[in-house]
Amino acid sequence: MDMTLDLVKIRRDLHQIPEIGLEEFKTQAYLLERIAEITEGKEFVEQRTWRTGILVFLKGSNPEKTIGWRTDIDGLPIIEQTGLDFASCHEGRMHACGHDVHMTLALGLLEQLVHVQPKNNLLFLFQPAEENEAGGMLMYEDGAFGDWLPDQFYGLHVRPDLKVGEIATNRGTLFAGTCEVKITFKGKGGHAAFPHEAKDALVAASYFVTQVQTIVSRNVDPIEGAVVTFGSLHAGTTNNVIAETAFLHGTIRTLTMEMNLLTQKRLETIARGVADAFEMELELELKQGGYLPVENNPDLADELMTFFDQAEDVTLIDILPAMTGEDFGYLLSKVDGVMLWLGVDSPYALHHPQMSPKEEALHFGVKAISPFLQMKANQ
Repeated sequence: MDMTLDLVKIRRDLHQIPEIGLEEFKTQAYLLERIAEITEGKEFVEQRTWRTGILVFLKGSNPEKTIGWRTDIDGLPIIEQTGLDFASCHEGRMHACGHDVHMTLALGLLEQLVHVQPKNNLLFLFQPAEENEAGGMLMYEDGAFGDWLPDQFYGLHVRPDLKVGEIATNRGTLFAGTCEVKITFKGKGGHAAFPHEAKDALVAASYFVTQVQTIVSRNVDPIEGAVVTFGSLHAGTTNNVIAETAFLHGTIRTLTMEMNLLTQKRLETIARGVADAFEMELELELKQGGYLPVENNPDLADELMTFFDQAEDVTLIDILPAMTGEDFGYLLSKVDGVMLWLGVDSPYALHHPQMSPKEEALHFGVKAISPFLQMKANQ
């Protein structure tokens, strides 16, 4: 594998400048510089930008289809605690989900694929806002792809609990579909000594949190499964004042859209029932957005898995779905494709302030995946 890019340096450079979705201005500028270096003198390469996103198109010599590779580019609002020499320079921001690794791998793959003009078209998508605004959906709905929309789309995500050298995927659902939930109960505040004159929003919210657990235990098919989690509840100001409002922020995660919609419906019914029972006003927001289940195309996944099963130095794992969410699910609802996990062997989970992937995964990933893309580009 002929490589001139210093993948470790690129990853460390990117790790220091994490930015929230649709604000990835420094990240975009850095990527544009590297892309220009990689594609210099290649007349078959075209380029577009969409807000903070980048599309790099390799025009095929005799194209029958367009093969896409997608990477996400945004960071998270997390305070980094890795203690690394190249830790985030942006206070309160961190590449805790490995998108710095994703971008570096995409640049490495692009470098491998521009040596010779491919037969088919290739699109490299550097997509913003995976974490917060479903950037893939925004780009698709805004017509950012135009005639560059791939016929097949591929992408990966790092996975800390897999070893370097391991690639994992399956022939069905890989990631769950998610739905963000925001609920506010509005009652009537008052003195703790006179509860009969108030309507306690904190008590209503507490009843709701316990009742909503029955969705998974009593409404969801146990073979299918679902997650309903409320990670935040804010109510009240002090010990002797009855809370007028209570705000809850949570998430729904399911492996099918049907189950997601059922869970949303039951959650809304319970919330309205609790509000009525306690004579409360209710504000309810369900934000599905572009976070659909990541459903691999079975035939393309079988082709990919067969390829990696036969590849040297690759350990292929046929893996169960995960309840984590990924906005690549939206693009895979429009275009057939496959997402895979890449092992990075970190003791800390995704989104943890100490998550630190092993950098050996960079060269492994480019070496393992570039032959697959070359095969697809010339089929």
